[in-house]
Amino acid sequence: MGLPMSRRVVPLRSLSALLAPALVTLLVAVVAPVLLLSTASPAAAHIERPAYWPDPAPDCTVKPCAGGKVPRARSLFTALDKSRTGRTRVVCQGHRTDRPAANPSLGRLQRSLAYAREHGYKFRPTERPRRLTEKHARQLWRFNVRLLRACTYHHIQAAVTDSGNNDRVVVLPGVYTEPRSRAFKTHDPACDKYESFSDFPRTAGAATYKYHYYCPNDANLIAVIGRKPGTKAPPQPPRLDRRGIPDLGPCIRCNLQLEGSGLGSQDVVVEAGRAAAGNGGPSGVGAAKDVGIAAQRADGFVLRNVTVRHAREHGIYVMETDGYLLDRFRSFYNGLYGTLTFVSDHGVHQTCEAAGHGDSGVYPGAPPETGEQRAPGTRFRYNQQVRRCDLHHNLAGYSATSGNAVWVHHNNFYDNALGLQTDVVTAAGHPGFPDDSQLIERNYFYSNNFNPYAADSDVKPAFPFPVGTGMWIAGGNNHQVRNNRFWNNWRRGVMLFAVPDLLICGPDSGNQQAGCDPLMTSTSHRNRFHHNVMGRAPDGRTLRNGTDFWWDSFPGNQANCWWANSGVGGAPTTSPLLLPDCFGGTNPALSLGIGDVVNQGELISCLLAFEADGAEPLCPWFTSPPRPGARAAAVDDREAEAFRETFTRFCEVYAEAATCRETR
Repeated sequence: MGLPMSRRVVPLRSLSALLAPALVTLLVAVVAPVLLLSTASPAAAHIERPAYWPDPAPDCTVKPCAGGKVPRARSLFTALDKSRTGRTRVVCQGHRTDRPAANPSLGRLQRSLAYAREHGYKFRPTERPRRLTEKHARQLWRFNVRLLRACTYHHIQAAVTDSGNNDRVVVLPGVYTEPRSRAFKTHDPACDKYESFSDFPRTAGAATYKYHYYCPNDANLIAVIGRKPGTKAPPQPPRLDRRGIPDLGPCIRCNLQLEGSGLGSQDVVVEAGRAAAGNGGPSGVGAAKDVGIAAQRADGFVLRNVTVRHAREHGIYVMETDGYLLDRFRSFYNGLYGTLTFVSDHGVHQTCEAAGHGDSGVYPGAPPETGEQRAPGTRFRYNQQVRRCDLHHNLAGYSATSGNAVWVHHNNFYDNALGLQTDVVTAAGHPGFPDDSQLIERNYFYSNNFNPYAADSDVKPAFPFPVGTGMWIAGGNNHQVRNNRFWNNWRRGVMLFAVPDLLICGPDSGNQQAGCDPLMTSTSHRNRFHHNVMGRAPDGRTLRNGTDFWWDSFPGNQANCWWANSGVGGAPTTSPLLLPDCFGGTNPALSLGIGDVVNQGELISCLLAFEADGAEPLCPWFTSPPRPGARAAAVDDREAEAFRETFTRFCEVYAEAATCRETR
């Protein structure tokens, strides 16, 4: 989902006054999810500024150039090589002694190496244990002893603050609570002058870039502030065209690498909350700051071999940055996101684990428009990747609002309520409408049956998502979902539904988006689903999804195609019973949404449930679905009739009864 900020939505009665009753019945299929996604807002959050995409060209005022590509991680064993570009600052715990019993950092490393020598080690739960040779263990130990002798810092933020362009901060094993950063006030009145108070409703009270530059630890436990503020103030109201940061200053911490020196990310922990909770929950427990590690306008930023836990909002937050690499990291039980990489370019998440988040494990939000909506004369490119990650036990494993041209591949999504979600429900500070051109391939989506809405859940859900679902696309265009496996998702494998522009930028929304036209339905076109294996695990076991593919068939949606997907016993199970295959995807003009009363009724019933604080019994999303049986493909007759009744009841309240009768 989008940045944490409250949003007003179009009242349903206003909708019916604005539109002809017949059109209302076409729109109700998506009114429910839009309102559901947009009305739930986390409390007491830092409202963020309207953001801009960085210039994708490298900044060669820094040598080597910053940005323009994904940065390469520098080997740990070069950190003390003085012939290399940049200076290394070492952070450690305890006194500089090479006796493990007398030094917490070396003691923690010794225990980690001993365990790995006996049992192996992993960078994420689902991979096979890696063998640690005696030679590698000895090499890592000796280098950490050298690092300890070079250590001059006990706080990560102090080392980052003293760093400049091309520098490195190497952190020895330990749990770092950063007491100096914690001591800074959150929402310090002395920083109020750096907030944006304008007559543009979405920026009032927002934390500007100057706010983070002059008050870096107001919201952040560790802040990597990459540039000086520009000499010009950002425009108010913000430009609709978000290409290019208008108040960009020169690099001061570009190409910075921040890394742990342990064997794996578990050895160096950035603790933003209650350390006694370990890697467990509940989400944001004891949070002292909104963000664990923040990197703003920090082109060329590398974060490696670190765990971040228990921040109030986000574990790792990368914003307005061209070029980042998040490698071999873990993120546990932060309040909203494990990672939030927002309006950033040339980025990679890789070899990671994220668990326990109230929104999602990873969130590459509002990437630049390098897909269908790219600037004239520019080439199509995927601007970010998420690969080789285990995303589990979150409300959603992956989330992206206006997630344009992101490549998601070779990941495992399991034990979430919803494995992956991408949507177009944008706020004014959230550019990129509509969401388009993601490639989702060669992932495993399985057993996403975790129910965070249960009373005893250790994850507090921030939004209403359907428990038991592999993935959904809420209004996206030109997404390709191919060569994935979906199994044992008890409600559904994949959902696709539309979101009309009116619900995003309508006259009562207080929101403007480039490309958003309240008279159009710009979303849920040209999506392709092919060569996916449904209901069968990689070892051949049959583990059905509740329904493999679900579509709202929104009237007028075009060129959505499903072909060459396999299910248990042959064809996948679907709702509606027939989905357009477009002659193997070769003729997308043959796909046109015509509406589906049952599926519309489900979306509406869930809207009613949310407005009634869960009292409506007809919405199934917030309860755990039963394990699918042999009739997994069939929609239960009683449930279907209940949805029809709900649809009719809704329609008769908010539209003309004659129109409702036509839809029965």
